[in-house]
Amino acid sequence: MPGLREQLRSALRSDSALWRRALLAGVHHGPDFWVRYSPPAIGALFAALLPDKRRLVERNLQRILGPRPPATALRDATAVFSTYASCLTEALLLASGRGYTLQSRAFGAEHYHAAAAPRRGVILATAHTGGWDLAGQILRDLHPADVVVVMQRERDPAARALQDEARARAGITVVHAGDDPLDALPLLAHLRRGAVVALQIDRAPPLIRAREVSLFGAPFRCPEGPLTLAALSGAPIFPVFTRRLGFLHYEAVASPPIWLPRRPTEAQRDAAATTMVAAMETFLRDNPTQWFHFVEDGFAHDSAVDDAPTRRP
Repeated sequence: MPGLREQLRSALRSDSALWRRALLAGVHHGPDFWVRYSPPAIGALFAALLPDKRRLVERNLQRILGPRPPATALRDATAVFSTYASCLTEALLLASGRGYTLQSRAFGAEHYHAAAAPRRGVILATAHTGGWDLAGQILRDLHPADVVVVMQRERDPAARALQDEARARAGITVVHAGDDPLDALPLLAHLRRGAVVALQIDRAPPLIRAREVSLFGAPFRCPEGPLTLAALSGAPIFPVFTRRLGFLHYEAVASPPIWLPRRPTEAQRDAAATTMVAAMETFLRDNPTQWFHFVEDGFAHDSAVDDAPTRRP
């Protein structure tokens, strides 16, 4: 029975194909009021059922906002789960064929045109924020191009396949990275065709190459993938972060492009990594409850944050 028990436990995990299929069924067949209004409540339920994940979110919010009363900390952490549920539902809804459309706008469009002008492709440095996998789609309205999203492999292959199929229907190509972010050499071909290649800079699993920078005053491991890809291709790094404003309503906030020479020095790599992460920090300070960082990756252990007491009301 231990094997059966373990299979059941795996199937019931929040990232399993079982829950993804249930979500897809709701997206494809649920009435309009259900797909609009149920995700925040479902997200809040998962916040209650996953205390370990909620504590990670509360720790991240404390890094951004400082110590707060317990009730405020719980409210903000629940808002993260609720927004995540809405974003996940809406991304699938756009690919469902039900006729829903994305309402979007982009701040900093002039930066995108500057990045795309040399026609070497564009490397989006993005993060797991509200609607992050829609960033390329939003910018494609400004400048049509193929969109390739580089992601770490999900634990459950069946869940990954379901999500990838939905993204493909929305016109997004997904490339799954292994432990080395530059399983990336095939991405050079996409860039040479002028594609937008999106890489997330807010997660750095222990085995991938990373460069230490500062985020919210704490040591943070920034993945080297965008830096190495920029040096190899000559394409600029374009920091873009997205936020959800309402039902199927998103906004992309862009920063100026970052250029690296073909043979950058360590100092130039450090400066580029610092600039990328500084753009992310600015965005997260303005949108703290739209950061879906449910993992341990990135931050070194910071006892000043982990052990700081939460203020009582």
